[in-house]
Amino acid sequence: MTLLLLASLAACDRQSPPAGQAAANGEAPAPITSGEATGSSASGKGEFSYTLDRSKAGTPAPDLTFQTLDGNDTTLPDFAGKPLLVNLWATWCAPCVAEMPTLDAVAAAYGPKGLSVVAVSQDSQGGKIVQPFFAKQGFKHLKSWIDPENQLGFHYATGMLPTTILYNAQGKEVARVIGAMDWNGKEAHALIAEAMQS
Repeated sequence: MTLLLLASLAACDRQSPPAGQAAANGEAPAPITSGEATGSSASGKGEFSYTLDRSKAGTPAPDLTFQTLDGNDTTLPDFAGKPLLVNLWATWCAPCVAEMPTLDAVAAAYGPKGLSVVAVSQDSQGGKIVQPFFAKQGFKHLKSWIDPENQLGFHYATGMLPTTILYNAQGKEVARVIGAMDWNGKEAHALIAEAMQS
């Protein structure tokens, strides 16, 4: 129970965005149903806390529309045939921002091996706020999409940001990480390998 509380505190409560940001999910956060693993990983950016949830393993990726930064519609099935890492994040979420450089490193290391890394902003202001954020951060491999209707946020209903979902090449969920993970760490590399091999 204490570990779950600590993991929750390390992630952004999706119910409490800053002034000027609408909540991505108006309902109470969904409970973690698997409780399979809770952990933290150390990195140069501090400590990340997360909960690993495998209760939805085998579930197909939703066919919900989100957008590129220039407003073109896309869906997760558009990435079919490749393993996929979907990260829901927001510019106002400190754990999300801390995690982003490790996701950029994953995109650099695993993109050439076939993994698609899809960072989907849950910011209510969309590309207007995300484009300058990405330009300032200088990510070389990570791209962002926007979810103006928060369809993915409502679908996954974890109540926390960041939330990351790994899919295999068949579009089936492998696991989801609720909270911030150091994607350069041993646990993350094992999850990515599992998604790429299944």
